[in-house]
Amino acid sequence: MHIGVNTLFLIPGEVGGSETYLCRILDGIAAGYPSERITLFTSNENDACLKGRYQMFSQFAFKRIPCTASRRSERILKEQILLPRAVNISGADVLWSPGYTACLFSPVPQVVTIYDMQYKTFPEDLTLPARIATDVLVRLAVRRCEGILTISNFSKQEILKYTAARPERIIVTHLASHPHHPADGPNPAGDKPYILSVANSYPHKNLHQLVDAFVMLEDRIPHNLVIVGRARLGEERLRQAINRLKNPGRVLRLSGVSSDALDSLYAAAEVFVFPSLYEGFGLPVLEAMSAGTPVITTRKGSLPEAGGQAAMYYDPADTSELAKVILNALNQPHAEREDVARRGRAHAGSFSWQATSDKTLAALRRAAETHAV
Repeated sequence: MHIGVNTLFLIPGEVGGSETYLCRILDGIAAGYPSERITLFTSNENDACLKGRYQMFSQFAFKRIPCTASRRSERILKEQILLPRAVNISGADVLWSPGYTACLFSPVPQVVTIYDMQYKTFPEDLTLPARIATDVLVRLAVRRCEGILTISNFSKQEILKYTAARPERIIVTHLASHPHHPADGPNPAGDKPYILSVANSYPHKNLHQLVDAFVMLEDRIPHNLVIVGRARLGEERLRQAINRLKNPGRVLRLSGVSSDALDSLYAAAEVFVFPSLYEGFGLPVLEAMSAGTPVITTRKGSLPEAGGQAAMYYDPADTSELAKVILNALNQPHAEREDVARRGRAHAGSFSWQATSDKTLAALRRAAETHAV
């Protein structure tokens, strides 16, 4: 089978978990199915990055679409006009679009990945034009695609709730953590003990509440709070919370860290807190567990699927409860902490990127075969 992959959405280092998702699945197909042909339809921003990662595999080919993904309107237009032509010329049997949107008209059957319906529950994360465009494009993708991939059972129910998708067309492919390779050299967070969170500052990530809980603990613990992520639409509220600290310098903001450096941050953290109010899956929860770090999160969205029985949960309506759970986690006896680490690693290990790749490839084959019949 010849698989076309629409990567026009991908801006390296900017799209978070969806970049990890795409690359891990491609890694799995390359490792497990070397006879499958893959053509990556790339953009101006990601062409060099993807070639650097995959041109060593003879099964991969590349076709750059003259498109600047950071200009959303341009990307959408060229996805609808130039991409179908390129797919037709390539001879691909199926087109996979792992970035919410698909082609309105395609010469081959399509499969789309819709990670969640966050823009419905938290519309403030997007501007009004972006929200309207996203809704139109997602609905069109649901109608035009033979298969819909999503990353949790929660997200499947959200897609059914907000679109006309047929349940039998939605395939759940959970995410997974990766083997950790901490970087050599000093930890990016410094030598002091710290609490870690990994999230861009979108409003639904709820980082301001984590800082408010840290304010309550400021005089009771020696730890810093390390937040890894880029500034987004919730940044102002986060900065206001940081400024309520007696010593705002105890909150360290990091972004653009390498994968190995992030592994180091997970492994050395005393506790990982993910206060999000909505997630399609919540991959940082598994990443922290894989490193043996205790995890505190909410029961919102898909997070109970990601955290299972291995995470500690709190009610996001109560900031003082979050402060209490953090303090309890930091004060756990050594034996109890070791048990938490063991259960976390076992839970994270129950998810597999190869299984995700297998299910994705099966969905692509089914779409191609159904269309052929």
